[in-house]
Amino acid sequence: MRCTFLGSPPFAVPVLEALLESGHVLSGLVTRPDKPRGRGRKVEASPLVELARARDVPVLQPATTKTPDFVEALRAQEPDVLLVASYGEILREDVLELAPHGALNVHASLLPRHRGASPIQAAIAAGDSRTGISIQRMVLALDEGDVLLAKELEIGAEETAGELFARLATLGGEATAEALDLVEAGRASYTPQDPALATYAPRLRKADGHVDWHRPAQELARHLRAMTPWPGARACTADGKPLVLLRARVVEAPVFEAGRGKPGELLEVAERCVVACGEGALELLEVQPAGKRAMEAASWLRGARLATGARLQGGGAGA
Repeated sequence: MRCTFLGSPPFAVPVLEALLESGHVLSGLVTRPDKPRGRGRKVEASPLVELARARDVPVLQPATTKTPDFVEALRAQEPDVLLVASYGEILREDVLELAPHGALNVHASLLPRHRGASPIQAAIAAGDSRTGISIQRMVLALDEGDVLLAKELEIGAEETAGELFARLATLGGEATAEALDLVEAGRASYTPQDPALATYAPRLRKADGHVDWHRPAQELARHLRAMTPWPGARACTADGKPLVLLRARVVEAPVFEAGRGKPGELLEVAERCVVACGEGALELLEVQPAGKRAMEAASWLRGARLATGARLQGGGAGA
């Protein structure tokens, strides 16, 4: 089966690798224009482009897919199906209907839960125990297409969004190969989504990482994991110095006395760094002060010389 792949790194890289090893014919790669990278800000080929060129796969890097020239160039590749993974641009109807078997999207959630741009972070923040990959038929509405197949995995109790992202990208590659096999064999069966079960995960902004110490400790622990590595769970010391929270754990009763301390107040600064929340408390394990490397919270405390009773602010304008 001839497949044209549309994607952007890093999520699309393991998917493309699996596609190249699947036995299906990659008729072309469509990806965004290369951008300057590194200290010298040189324009370098992305990992996707390097993979495709190493296999002599034609590469298209349009500024937009919304032009007749792009549609004609795509049609010239004669794909049987389009496969999309984190491409980063909404595709128009003339593109979605170009291939005989339509367009399939690799989505990092168990649809219809967590439709949208940040499903991995949303699953962790919501406290989901499981997530997965859905291969869905693309339609003009956001992530509402019928599902061809879904593959599940368990979310680790301490897993960050970055760690889960890597596992889901690999699973996405496995699901892609399986989905294409089904389509080629004429055994593809599509299941409509139940709109009553739909939830949405909009694109994250830097401000979404801001820590609100008035929230329960359990929620903040999930928030920290969901915002790592980007945009980062961001707090500030009382003097306004930024602090990214990288790892933390909930301090459970009876170790922590309920109702003790105001939200953001440092309850312990000797053996460990414990911060009061709206409900319960968090022990900070690893942090990154502005302009410095990541470090253990105990090391940061020694340098910051903060006393019990000092308050950490949220990452926005105050707590």
